[in-house]
Amino acid sequence: MTTISIPITAEQEKFIRSYIKEGKAENKAQVVRRALAKMAEDEAVEAVLRAQTEPLLKGDIRTLMRKFK
Repeated sequence: MTTISIPITAEQEKFIRSYIKEGKAENKAQVVRRALAKMAEDEAVEAVLRAQTEPLLKGDIRTLMRKFK
């Protein structure tokens, strides 16, 4: 495992301490790991939602290729 050191604001530190105090995490590292996991999950969901709005490629391949020339 790698250790990193990052500056955070006083408000962010207060949030982390509160999160731990409420029993939602055991330590600061766990709070940050959960935040990163949530961020990755949110990005994956956004990618799926974006993919659903993409137009589907249907039809003859030659016709489709002409559209992209």
